[in-house]
Amino acid sequence: MLNELLGEIVISVVGKQATEIVELLNTPKYVNEFLLAKKLGVTINQTRNMLYKMSDYGLVSSVRKKDKKKGWYTYSWRFEISKCLEFLKDLLLKNKKEIEEEIASRKLKRFYVCESCGLEYDEDQALLMDFTCDECGEVFTVKDSSKLIKDLEKALTKINAKLKIVEVEVEKERGKLDKKKALDLKKEEKEIIKKKALQKKKRELNKKVQKAENEKSLKKSNKKVKKVLPKMKSAAKKEKIRKKVSPKKGKKVSKK
Repeated sequence: MLNELLGEIVISVVGKQATEIVELLNTPKYVNEFLLAKKLGVTINQTRNMLYKMSDYGLVSSVRKKDKKKGWYTYSWRFEISKCLEFLKDLLLKNKKEIEEEIASRKLKRFYVCESCGLEYDEDQALLMDFTCDECGEVFTVKDSSKLIKDLEKALTKINAKLKIVEVEVEKERGKLDKKKALDLKKEEKEIIKKKALQKKKRELNKKVQKAENEKSLKKSNKKVKKVLPKMKSAAKKEKIRKKVSPKKGKKVSKK
């Protein structure tokens, strides 16, 4: 059913010649424009013209990729289903309004027709022409609009039925988008949790490294102290002995 609706959209925008593109673009993945041209059996320029017309209404989106060997960009395309359905819905509502206005007009107003020329006029126009055809001079007759009203009402019924189908497809697409958003949110939450766990692990590792470096530095300091301490003790001992042996300042030494 979705392909049928998309087909109507494509026909209204591009024309019947583009109906084959529907099945190719109705995919979650982007399709290369050269592959589209090949499968459609048309030139790349003809394919791009169709895609650009649909793109003007936001019905399709594209991504580009640079060819590493040749250096130019190639584009890939796909339908934007939600926008397509909204476009069709607006189109149907517009047609519905026009038909409802036409039905109301046919029921309230009187129309006249020239049986010979097949030309139709409303009451104001017929009055200005004195109810006589300018082309052939034949007098107008009142047109029976009952059959036309029935046909318009049938068309209105079909439009209302199609609007319900479109609404069902819109709900389906909303469901898909909501599901995708939920999955993306869940994935994002997992990434955040993972990132926080990695940051915590990194902090703990940094603490361990810092602790190890501090311990290493302390051991080096202790080793230096152990090496210097005996020398300091020896120096202090020698200084003490020197002070005991050497005479005090200001004391005279007696001569015999």
